[in-house]
Amino acid sequence: MSCIFCRIIAGQAPAEVLYRDDRTIAFRDIHPVAPVHVLIVPIQHFDSLNSLSEEDEALAGHLLVVARRLAEELGVARSGYRLVINTGSEGGQTVFHLHLHLLAGRRMPFAGD
Repeated sequence: MSCIFCRIIAGQAPAEVLYRDDRTIAFRDIHPVAPVHVLIVPIQHFDSLNSLSEEDEALAGHLLVVARRLAEELGVARSGYRLVINTGSEGGQTVFHLHLHLLAGRRMPFAGD
């Protein structure tokens, strides 16, 4: 198994897991770019957002609900947070297993800043 996220899901690689259910796992990023940096990952392997189909709508929505729940639990829902999905190498994706980055704990610059 070469995918690091698949190894984390299988318990073959370490991670600070914050949430897990039958469809999703969430854990702290080992190279955080913000004080709060959590990865929200579907258990099922999808290479990227481009791999989702209409049949995966419920899973996509579930990932967002998990992100909101984690933001509340981590105390950043009120102050604000950013969700990022990098897709493809030119989009900044470095691990080719679909995942959301939950970023918070500081002001996030906007593209025009």
